Amino acid sequence: MTDADDYIRALVAFTPLIEPVYRAAIRKLGLPAGSHGLDVGCGIGLQTLLFAQALGPESRVTGLDISPEFLGRAREIVEEAGLSERISFREGNAGDLPFGDDSFDWAWSSCCVGYYSAIDPLPAVRELARVVRPGGVVAILVWSSERLLPGYPMLEARLGATTPGIAPFTEGKDPGLHSMRALGLFREGGLLNASARTFAGGAHAPLRDDHREALASLLGMRWPDVEPELSPEDRSVYRRLCLRESPEFILNHPDYCAFFTCTMFNGTVAG
Repeated sequence: MTDADDYIRALVAFTPLIEPVYRAAIRKLGLPAGSHGLDVGCGIGLQTLLFAQALGPESRVTGLDISPEFLGRAREIVEEAGLSERISFREGNAGDLPFGDDSFDWAWSSCCVGYYSAIDPLPAVRELARVVRPGGVVAILVWSSERLLPGYPMLEARLGATTPGIAPFTEGKDPGLHSMRALGLFREGGLLNASARTFAGGAHAPLRDDHREALASLLGMRWPDVEPELSPEDRSVYRRLCLRESPEFILNHPDYCAFFTCTMFNGTVAG
């Protein structure tokens, strides 16, 4: 099994927990029914599917991703949902979109443009604006916080300060390029009426089976390969709390409670 296969499985497992956040953000955008939009960095197409469902039978959504493995799974998911006629996918780079000017009514990107460190955010925001018609909407959603280890705030803070913990941001990077400074990127990109809104998701004990699996996947995705940067003491506690094979796995605690937030930035393309 490849790393891509493992990551796809983790994304699918995380869906029951993150999907309400995505749906709330889509509702907040207030996009017109029947519109044609672009999902950049669509991954396995879960949000692409949600947009098509939310915007009605006349809508069309195009998903774009650089990974053929992700796109292959995305096509399977859409076909299983019976929406292949309204959803299409294309391989491509967020920094050089393979579409003409004014091709879409709106464009969206989650944890990609403005978030993924390999993509220069300002040119990518300008690309999103370029392919959206005047008056249309550009929106990006970024992971903004989490509290997953109740009772262990110091360990969680130290995990958050590791290289995996602060990824995709890196030490020494221009603060103006941080994902939570996207209002400035939108203004520099020529978008009007830039705004931000934060959405929260979470779960608490007793955990539903699907939420338990989602949180277990999130713990693995949030701090991957973190152990080399931990002290021996923190490494021991991390293994005890965060590895699902541990008898003290934190999701087994009867008082478990966790939350996470995603922040959406959106603006309007100038006429």
